[in-house]
Amino acid sequence: MATPHDYSLTGPSSRYAIEHGLANAEWYRAPIPRARMKELMKRSDGPAIRDTLIWIAAFLVTGGLASYFWPGLWSLPFFIAYGVLYGSSSDSRWHECGHGTAFKTAWMNDAVYNVACFMIMREPTVWRWSHTRHHTDTIIVGRDPEVAVMRPTVILKVILMFFAVPQVWGAIQSMLRHAAGRLTPD
Repeated sequence: MATPHDYSLTGPSSRYAIEHGLANAEWYRAPIPRARMKELMKRSDGPAIRDTLIWIAAFLVTGGLASYFWPGLWSLPFFIAYGVLYGSSSDSRWHECGHGTAFKTAWMNDAVYNVACFMIMREPTVWRWSHTRHHTDTIIVGRDPEVAVMRPTVILKVILMFFAVPQVWGAIQSMLRHAAGRLTPD
C-alpha cells in the first residue's frame, strides 16, 4: 500500500517543494505583446450584470417550478436542475469574482463572491488566501491547499466529494474553529 503524502502547508512535503525549486515556479507566458494582452483582458460590468441577473432568474424559475409541482414527480426535474445550478454555478461565481475578473467594479465582484461563498459554505477571507496559494503552487504537494484528489486516492472519499460531504464537514469544522478564535498552522 502506498504511503500517503503530507498535503499540509507546514509539513515535510512543503519543505521538500521549496528546497527543490517546485514552489513559486515561473509559469508559461503566452507570446502575446503586453498591449494586446491588456486589450484582450479589458473588463466591463455589463456582461457580468447580465449573467448575474440570468443566474438569479434561473434560480427563481427552477425553484419556483419545483415548488409549484411539489409533491408530484414533475417537481423532480426542476429540483435536479436547481441542485445542479446551485452547485456548479455558485462555484464558478465564487472563482471568477474571487479573482476580481467577472465585473470591472470591485464591490460587485466582492458582493457576488460573498454570496457565492455563503452558498457553497466557504469562508470568504480564508478561501481568498487559500486560492491565491493554489494559483501560486498549483498541484504541488504541501504547497497547494486545494488539491482535490490526493494520492493514494481513496475512492470512497472521491464518491463522497461528488455529493460535497467531506467539503461541508470540513467547512463546518473550520467555521467553528475560526469562530472560537483558533487558527491552524496552515
